[in-house]
Amino acid sequence: AASDAGMKVITSWRKVGIVVAHGTASQIQAVRGADGVRYVEGNQKIKLSLETSHTATRGAQARSELADGNGAPVDGRGVGVAVIDTGIDATHPAFKNADGSSAVKKNLKYICAVLETGDNDQCFADLTGADTDTLSVGGHGTHVAGIAGGRDVTLSDGGKLHGAAPGAALYGLSVGAGISIIGADAALNWVLEHHAAPCGADVPAATCPPIKVTNNSYGPSGGGSFDPDSATVKIQRALAAEGVLTVWANGNDGGDGSSSLSNPPGMDPTPGVISVASYFDQDSGTRDGEVSEYSSRGKKGDPSTYPDISAPGEDITSACRPYLAVCSTGLAPRNGPGLLDLGTFNTISGTSMAAPHIAGIVAQLYQVAPGASPAQIEDAMKSTAHKYSHGAAYETVGAYTTSYDKGAGLVDVYAAARKLGAALN
Repeated sequence: AASDAGMKVITSWRKVGIVVAHGTASQIQAVRGADGVRYVEGNQKIKLSLETSHTATRGAQARSELADGNGAPVDGRGVGVAVIDTGIDATHPAFKNADGSSAVKKNLKYICAVLETGDNDQCFADLTGADTDTLSVGGHGTHVAGIAGGRDVTLSDGGKLHGAAPGAALYGLSVGAGISIIGADAALNWVLEHHAAPCGADVPAATCPPIKVTNNSYGPSGGGSFDPDSATVKIQRALAAEGVLTVWANGNDGGDGSSSLSNPPGMDPTPGVISVASYFDQDSGTRDGEVSEYSSRGKKGDPSTYPDISAPGEDITSACRPYLAVCSTGLAPRNGPGLLDLGTFNTISGTSMAAPHIAGIVAQLYQVAPGASPAQIEDAMKSTAHKYSHGAAYETVGAYTTSYDKGAGLVDVYAAARKLGAALN
């Protein structure tokens, strides 16, 4: 229908029956009335929304005291995490394995803005082993990826850092610093088509583990209404049906509960779609801290708009690019382990930092229970969440108690892993 109307077809996502095309207002209007067209939506710009955090979540305790079915520590090994963002610097010391290889197994960059046409695979250039987070306003994706799956690093000042799942495989899908819905949805669709064998059918899972969760630390400013017919929702529901969770930052617009400022796709009630509020552990690892002031609130009395769970998002130290905008404005630049690793780590706040904690934790939980469904993983986190008291009162909604500002409470990795069958060391 798009071609018949004279529009330029950019790409198509066949699994969910979506075509991406560019055209004039009159051409778009013609498509709206064409046979077989159920829904038309426009592209729009969207914005990008450690040291003690793993104490607050009990992630460090789970890693040191619990084991999976093979007796291995619970660090996310054997599980893939896809980071859809500005890109990842795969050469950063935060992603260096003990054998010198990179934790970033595949690093793709969206290029369809410069293509006439192409299927979804042609929209992504394979830059594995390189840095895809290079734009002048970038840096966000590298920081986010470090929170999800950064390796154990000792900084020059003696500080020790690691991501939530330091054994997980990372997959970067760079959609640029000027991130838009089309690029982000194209990345989600790439995961839908390749999650089972992200490096190709001929590459064993031991080398490139299947992707079980995507991290999405972006969204429209000011929230918006949930649209079940949007391309994003169709893709994330298809992912859930195939065993892949989708994690969303709930947004950084604050609020008082009088209206919903939550990130729209995170409001999807589909089990396995998780929205994350930001928790502040007061830089101490406490489990009775605060919901961050900037963390987007849902509308009081409308649980469909509430975040699902909280995770640390305030004052989070992770991998950074000192010459890129996000990291040059960070709170406390710190040097990495090498002599030339100057300012390669920094401290930033936002629900963008809370979401990858959950994405990494999902990897830990899938390591413990590889046969679990997205619904079971989500239930394990929400049913065991720590009920910190700051903020709005909890209310009973279905099987859980929740609140419009912090969801079910602070994620408790240890309790969730035990619920899914993790053994004691």
